[in-house]
Amino acid sequence: MRIRIVDAFTDRPFGGNPAGVLLLDGEFPADQWLQQVAAEVNLSETAFARPLPSGGDADWALRWFTPATEVDMCGHATLATAHVLAASGLANGLIRFATRSGVLTARAGDDGRITMDFPTSSLTPVETPAEVERALGAPVLSVHDTSAHIGDLVVELAGERAVRDLTPDHAALRAYARRGVIVTAAAEDPSRGYDFVSRGFFPAVGIDEDPVTGSAHTALAPFWAARLGRTELVGLQGGTRTGLVTVRLAGDRTLLTGGAVTVLDGELRTGP
Repeated sequence: MRIRIVDAFTDRPFGGNPAGVLLLDGEFPADQWLQQVAAEVNLSETAFARPLPSGGDADWALRWFTPATEVDMCGHATLATAHVLAASGLANGLIRFATRSGVLTARAGDDGRITMDFPTSSLTPVETPAEVERALGAPVLSVHDTSAHIGDLVVELAGERAVRDLTPDHAALRAYARRGVIVTAAAEDPSRGYDFVSRGFFPAVGIDEDPVTGSAHTALAPFWAARLGRTELVGLQGGTRTGLVTVRLAGDRTLLTGGAVTVLDGELRTGP
Protein backbone atom coordinates (compact mmCIF):
# COMPACT_ATOMS: atom_id res chain seq x y z
CA MET A 1 0.00 0.00 0.00
CA ARG A 2 1.57 3.26 -1.16
CA ILE A 3 2.09 6.06 1.38
CA ARG A 4 3.53 9.52 0.87
CA ILE A 5 4.82 12.29 3.08
CA VAL A 6 4.13 15.71 1.64
CA ASP A 7 5.38 19.07 2.89
CA ALA A 8 2.45 21.49 2.61
CA PHE A 9 2.39 25.29 2.44
CA THR A 10 5.91 25.42 1.06
CA ASP A 11 7.73 25.30 -2.28
CA ARG A 12 10.76 23.39 -1.02
CA PRO A 13 11.46 20.14 0.83
CA PHE A 14 11.69 20.22 4.63
CA GLY A 15 9.63 23.38 4.92
CA GLY A 16 5.98 23.98 5.69
CA ASN A 17 4.03 21.26 7.48
CA PRO A 18 4.52 17.56 6.66
CA ALA A 19 1.50 15.28 6.34
CA GLY A 20 1.10 11.60 5.62
CA VAL A 21 -1.19 10.73 2.69
CA LEU A 22 -2.65 7.28 2.11
CA LEU A 23 -5.00 6.68 -0.85
CA LEU A 24 -7.32 3.71 -0.37
CA ASP A 25 -9.02 1.59 -3.04
CA GLY A 26 -12.22 0.78 -1.16
CA GLU A 27 -14.00 1.46 2.11
CA PHE A 28 -12.16 2.94 5.07
CA PRO A 29 -10.58 0.25 7.26
CA ALA A 30 -11.35 0.06 10.97
CA ASP A 31 -10.71 3.26 12.92
CA GLN A 32 -8.20 1.45 15.12
CA TRP A 33 -6.03 0.64 12.10
CA LEU A 34 -6.25 4.18 10.77
CA GLN A 35 -5.20 5.50 14.17
CA GLN A 36 -2.32 3.04 14.37
CA VAL A 37 -1.02 4.17 10.98
CA ALA A 38 -1.24 7.83 12.03
CA ALA A 39 0.61 7.05 15.25
CA GLU A 40 3.30 5.20 13.27
CA VAL A 41 3.70 8.07 10.79
CA ASN A 42 3.82 10.36 13.85
CA LEU A 43 3.22 13.63 12.01
CA SER A 44 0.68 16.22 13.09
CA GLU A 45 -1.83 14.69 10.65
CA THR A 46 -2.12 11.73 8.34
CA ALA A 47 -4.83 11.91 5.66
CA PHE A 48 -6.77 8.89 4.40
CA ALA A 49 -8.78 9.27 1.19
CA ARG A 50 -10.95 6.88 -0.81
CA PRO A 51 -12.73 7.45 -4.14
CA LEU A 52 -16.50 7.92 -4.17
CA PRO A 53 -18.96 6.85 -6.90
CA SER A 54 -19.42 9.36 -9.70
CA GLY A 55 -22.48 11.59 -9.78
CA GLY A 56 -22.43 12.58 -6.11
CA ASP A 57 -21.56 15.81 -4.30
CA ALA A 58 -17.93 14.76 -3.76
CA ASP A 59 -15.19 12.83 -5.55
CA TRP A 60 -13.23 11.56 -2.56
CA ALA A 61 -13.99 10.85 1.08
CA LEU A 62 -11.28 12.29 3.32
CA ARG A 63 -10.41 11.76 6.97
CA TRP A 64 -7.59 13.13 9.12
CA PHE A 65 -5.89 11.60 12.15
CA THR A 66 -3.29 13.04 14.51
CA PRO A 67 -1.09 10.51 16.33
CA ALA A 68 -3.72 10.56 19.10
CA THR A 69 -7.18 11.15 17.58
CA GLU A 70 -9.34 11.89 14.53
CA VAL A 71 -9.99 15.59 13.87
CA ASP A 72 -12.86 17.44 12.20
CA MET A 73 -10.81 19.71 9.93
CA CYS A 74 -7.24 19.89 8.67
CA GLY A 75 -5.99 22.25 6.01
CA HIS A 76 -2.41 21.18 5.37
CA ALA A 77 -3.26 17.47 5.04
CA THR A 78 -6.08 18.38 2.62
CA LEU A 79 -3.61 20.36 0.54
CA ALA A 80 -1.17 17.43 0.69
CA THR A 81 -3.89 15.01 -0.49
CA ALA A 82 -4.90 17.29 -3.37
CA HIS A 83 -1.24 17.55 -4.35
CA VAL A 84 -0.88 13.74 -4.45
CA LEU A 85 -4.08 13.32 -6.47
CA ALA A 86 -3.06 15.96 -8.99
CA ALA A 87 0.53 14.69 -9.30
CA SER A 88 -0.69 11.11 -9.75
CA GLY A 89 -3.18 12.04 -12.48
CA LEU A 90 -6.07 10.79 -10.35
CA ALA A 91 -7.81 14.17 -10.34
CA ASN A 92 -7.98 17.13 -12.70
CA GLY A 93 -9.38 20.57 -12.03
CA LEU A 94 -11.67 20.86 -9.03
CA ILE A 95 -11.38 18.12 -6.40
CA ARG A 96 -14.32 17.72 -3.99
CA PHE A 97 -13.72 16.08 -0.62
CA ALA A 98 -16.48 14.73 1.63
CA THR A 99 -15.32 15.35 5.21
CA ARG A 100 -16.59 15.75 8.76
CA SER A 101 -16.74 19.49 8.00
CA GLY A 102 -18.86 19.09 4.88
CA VAL A 103 -17.68 19.20 1.27
CA LEU A 104 -14.32 20.95 0.91
CA THR A 105 -12.78 21.68 -2.47
CA ALA A 106 -9.28 22.12 -3.84
CA ARG A 107 -7.95 23.18 -7.21
CA ALA A 108 -4.37 23.25 -8.54
CA GLY A 109 -3.36 26.45 -10.33
CA ASP A 110 -1.07 26.86 -13.31
CA ASP A 111 1.79 27.61 -10.91
CA GLY A 112 1.29 24.28 -9.12
CA ARG A 113 -0.03 25.90 -5.96
CA ILE A 114 -3.34 24.62 -4.64
CA THR A 115 -6.31 26.70 -3.51
CA MET A 116 -8.74 25.21 -1.01
CA ASP A 117 -12.24 26.48 -0.20
CA PHE A 118 -13.04 26.20 3.52
CA PRO A 119 -15.80 27.65 5.72
CA THR A 120 -14.84 30.89 7.46
CA SER A 121 -14.64 30.55 11.23
CA SER A 122 -16.65 32.80 13.49
CA LEU A 123 -14.82 35.01 16.00
CA THR A 124 -16.29 36.01 19.35
CA PRO A 125 -14.29 38.30 21.69
CA VAL A 126 -13.86 36.71 25.13
CA GLU A 127 -12.08 37.49 28.36
CA THR A 128 -8.53 36.18 28.49
CA PRO A 129 -8.53 32.83 30.33
CA ALA A 130 -6.01 33.26 33.14
CA GLU A 131 -4.71 29.71 32.70
CA VAL A 132 -4.01 30.32 29.01
CA GLU A 133 -2.08 33.54 29.66
CA ARG A 134 -0.06 31.76 32.36
CA ALA A 135 0.64 28.84 30.02
CA LEU A 136 1.81 31.16 27.25
CA GLY A 137 3.94 33.28 29.57
CA ALA A 138 3.40 36.45 27.54
CA PRO A 139 1.07 39.48 27.81
CA VAL A 140 -2.13 39.04 25.79
CA LEU A 141 -3.80 41.88 23.86
CA SER A 142 -7.04 40.11 22.91
CA VAL A 143 -8.66 36.69 22.75
CA HIS A 144 -11.31 35.44 20.33
CA ASP A 145 -13.22 32.18 20.48
CA THR A 146 -13.82 30.28 17.22
CA SER A 147 -16.62 28.32 18.87
CA ALA A 148 -17.64 25.10 17.13
CA HIS A 149 -16.08 26.02 13.78
CA ILE A 150 -12.56 24.85 14.60
CA GLY A 151 -12.63 24.87 18.40
CA ASP A 152 -9.57 27.08 18.94
CA LEU A 153 -8.76 30.30 20.72
CA VAL A 154 -7.12 33.08 18.68
CA VAL A 155 -4.78 34.95 21.00
CA GLU A 156 -3.28 38.26 19.88
CA LEU A 157 0.16 39.13 21.25
CA ALA A 158 2.01 42.44 21.25
CA GLY A 159 4.14 41.85 18.16
CA GLU A 160 5.93 39.46 15.82
CA ARG A 161 8.88 39.04 18.18
CA ALA A 162 6.57 38.02 21.02
CA VAL A 163 5.09 35.28 18.80
CA ARG A 164 8.47 34.04 17.60
CA ASP A 165 10.03 33.97 21.09
CA LEU A 166 7.13 32.20 22.78
CA THR A 167 7.98 29.09 24.84
CA PRO A 168 4.60 27.93 26.18
CA ASP A 169 3.94 25.39 28.91
CA HIS A 170 2.48 22.60 26.77
CA ALA A 171 1.35 20.55 29.77
CA ALA A 172 -0.68 23.51 31.04
CA LEU A 173 -2.18 24.09 27.59
CA ARG A 174 -3.06 20.39 27.37
CA ALA A 175 -5.17 20.75 30.51
CA TYR A 176 -7.17 23.52 28.83
CA ALA A 177 -10.15 21.76 27.21
CA ARG A 178 -9.92 23.12 23.66
CA ARG A 179 -8.55 21.83 20.36
CA GLY A 180 -5.82 24.43 20.39
CA VAL A 181 -4.50 27.92 20.91
CA ILE A 182 -3.42 30.08 17.96
CA VAL A 183 -1.17 33.01 18.82
CA THR A 184 -0.80 35.80 16.29
CA ALA A 185 0.53 39.31 15.70
CA ALA A 186 0.97 41.73 12.83
CA ALA A 187 4.15 41.42 10.78
CA GLU A 188 6.92 43.80 11.80
CA ASP A 189 7.87 44.41 8.16
CA PRO A 190 5.23 43.52 5.53
CA SER A 191 7.83 44.07 2.77
CA ARG A 192 9.18 40.63 3.72
CA GLY A 193 6.17 39.09 1.95
CA TYR A 194 3.71 38.39 4.76
CA ASP A 195 1.16 40.46 6.65
CA PHE A 196 0.83 38.57 9.93
CA VAL A 197 2.51 35.79 11.86
CA SER A 198 1.08 32.95 13.92
CA ARG A 199 1.93 29.79 15.78
CA GLY A 200 -0.47 26.98 16.69
CA PHE A 201 -0.37 24.80 19.80
CA PHE A 202 -2.59 21.69 19.97
CA PRO A 203 -1.38 19.48 22.85
CA ALA A 204 -4.96 18.41 23.62
CA VAL A 205 -4.98 16.40 20.35
CA GLY A 206 -1.41 15.18 20.65
CA ILE A 207 0.42 18.01 18.83
CA ASP A 208 2.49 20.36 20.98
CA GLU A 209 3.07 22.70 18.03
CA ASP A 210 1.76 22.41 14.47
CA PRO A 211 4.15 24.13 12.02
CA VAL A 212 1.51 25.45 9.57
CA THR A 213 -2.20 25.01 10.27
CA GLY A 214 -4.50 25.62 7.31
CA SER A 215 -7.71 25.44 9.34
CA ALA A 216 -6.41 28.09 11.76
CA HIS A 217 -6.27 30.52 8.85
CA THR A 218 -10.04 30.31 8.44
CA ALA A 219 -10.07 32.30 11.69
CA LEU A 220 -6.91 34.35 11.09
CA ALA A 221 -8.28 35.57 7.73
CA PRO A 222 -11.30 37.44 9.17
CA PHE A 223 -9.28 38.49 12.23
CA TRP A 224 -6.60 40.28 10.19
CA ALA A 225 -8.89 41.40 7.36
CA ALA A 226 -10.82 43.45 9.91
CA ARG A 227 -7.63 45.03 11.25
CA LEU A 228 -5.71 45.57 8.02
CA GLY A 229 -8.63 46.50 5.78
CA ARG A 230 -7.86 43.94 3.06
CA THR A 231 -9.49 40.62 2.20
CA GLU A 232 -6.39 39.06 0.62
CA LEU A 233 -3.42 38.55 2.93
CA VAL A 234 -0.40 36.33 3.47
CA GLY A 235 0.32 34.66 6.79
CA LEU A 236 3.60 33.20 7.99
CA GLN A 237 3.17 30.43 10.54
CA GLY A 238 5.65 28.41 12.52
CA GLY A 239 8.52 28.41 14.97
CA THR A 240 11.60 26.48 13.85
CA ARG A 241 9.78 25.29 10.71
CA THR A 242 7.64 27.80 8.82
CA GLY A 243 5.31 28.08 5.84
CA LEU A 244 3.27 30.67 3.99
CA VAL A 245 -0.51 30.65 3.58
CA THR A 246 -2.22 33.06 1.19
CA VAL A 247 -5.76 33.76 2.37
CA ARG A 248 -8.68 35.42 0.62
CA LEU A 249 -11.77 36.16 2.64
CA ALA A 250 -14.98 35.66 0.65
CA GLY A 251 -17.76 36.11 3.17
CA ASP A 252 -18.60 32.82 4.81
CA ARG A 253 -15.84 31.07 2.84
CA THR A 254 -12.08 31.43 3.10
CA LEU A 255 -9.75 30.49 0.24
CA LEU A 256 -6.39 29.09 1.37
CA THR A 257 -3.55 28.83 -1.15
CA GLY A 258 -0.14 27.20 -0.81
CA GLY A 259 2.43 24.98 -2.45
CA ALA A 260 3.34 21.38 -1.66
CA VAL A 261 6.29 19.05 -2.23
CA THR A 262 6.37 15.25 -1.94
CA VAL A 263 9.45 14.29 0.09
CA LEU A 264 8.83 10.57 0.65
CA ASP A 265 7.04 8.00 -1.50
CA GLY A 266 7.08 4.50 -0.05
CA GLU A 267 5.23 1.31 0.80
CA LEU A 268 3.18 0.62 3.90
CA ARG A 269 3.79 -3.11 4.33
CA THR A 270 1.14 -3.81 6.97
CA GLY A 271 -2.41 -3.72 5.65
CA PRO A 272 -5.67 -3.45 7.58
